[in-house]
Amino acid sequence: MLIVDLRGFLWEENERLKLVKSRGEILAEEYEETVKEIIKAVRERGDEALLEFTRRFDRLEVSRPEELRVPYRELKKAYESVPSELREALEVAAARIRKFHERQLENSFFTYEESGTILGQKVVPLERVGVYVPGGKARYPSTVLMNAVPAKVAGVEKVVMVSPNPDPATLAAAFVAGVDEVYRIGGAQAVAALAYGTETVPKVDKVVGPGNVFVALAKKLLYGVVDVDMVAGPSEVLVIADETANPEWVAADLLSQAEHDELAGAFCITTSFEQALRVQKEVQRQLSLLKRREIAQKSIERWGTIFVVEDLDEACRLANEIAPEHLEVLTENPWELLPKIKHAGAIFLGPYSTEPLGDYVLGPNHTLPTGGTARFFSPLGVYDFLKRSSVIFVSREGFEEVKEPAKVLAEFEGLEAHKRAVEVRERRG
Repeated sequence: MLIVDLRGFLWEENERLKLVKSRGEILAEEYEETVKEIIKAVRERGDEALLEFTRRFDRLEVSRPEELRVPYRELKKAYESVPSELREALEVAAARIRKFHERQLENSFFTYEESGTILGQKVVPLERVGVYVPGGKARYPSTVLMNAVPAKVAGVEKVVMVSPNPDPATLAAAFVAGVDEVYRIGGAQAVAALAYGTETVPKVDKVVGPGNVFVALAKKLLYGVVDVDMVAGPSEVLVIADETANPEWVAADLLSQAEHDELAGAFCITTSFEQALRVQKEVQRQLSLLKRREIAQKSIERWGTIFVVEDLDEACRLANEIAPEHLEVLTENPWELLPKIKHAGAIFLGPYSTEPLGDYVLGPNHTLPTGGTARFFSPLGVYDFLKRSSVIFVSREGFEEVKEPAKVLAEFEGLEAHKRAVEVRERRG
């Protein structure tokens, strides 16, 4: 990992920090044209394009569109065939995720004014939601649970899952989570299919779930055709570590994200140059032990950075600038830093709060904003699967109370028909 000493320097002038902060934009520029071409093909050619891209990108030999759908009986069969300890782990995780997300449910409400006017908000679930589950380089049954369980808690009628050639564990998770339909498609083409609908894949109202840079860009480009949760691209972690942090633990947590993807980001901020050297050495040692060493090595070479700063206040300011997906605070008093942290998808406090626990079983969602978008996006939640409608009933007395300011504003804005719509009601005797 590259060590960058920021002590005594202006951050704005540091090229490495500029690179880290602009990571989402750089990836978009590199792949956007390819994604646009894929989306266009799916929009115009539907299933034919899906079959072509599935053979080309996912190396899955399919000749007919109906082969893209996984029969529901296969989900139950997969659940029954996986090891019992995996079934139990899926059930435990699903129960914890469900319990946490039930706290996020919203209710409709109404307010009653003395005049008889009634104002309120009606909250209803979305009807159809598409869940993207990554595949290919790894299996992610946990992502199925993190996306589908909150949707079901919200009351979504139909949850459609897409995943490139899902394995039995992923299908078993779909069974546990209550997924309604599964299609063996991935990448930007899967997002496009959900957004537009094809002869085989149903059009949905919203697409959620993490993915690689192609998936993230497809969601970004298709926003407006379909709703999306966030632009969640390659995974990333930032660890704030003071001199009390165990460098072995810090390195393990950095590599836990680096092994996801060659484009994943692993960053560390420390107040000790000596600690930076220890972490750097430990990362190299542990890299040699990983089965996914080649992937993690490319991630570390491209993005791996250890920033050295003056103190923990500066560490928090830098963390807010980077706005990471996962932020771990491995310091002597981690709770003292929480009020100073503004921008992070998920915040893990203390040495035992390792990010992988959050990936699997704690309960809070692991679908999180990446690439600096934690400045304005939030973790996936039940609220992502609900929509709200305003409810308005104006009584005759209530009309009299608000008609004059409404007419004044309409006239000021030059909207004559607006004003007239109020005035015609004044003539009623």
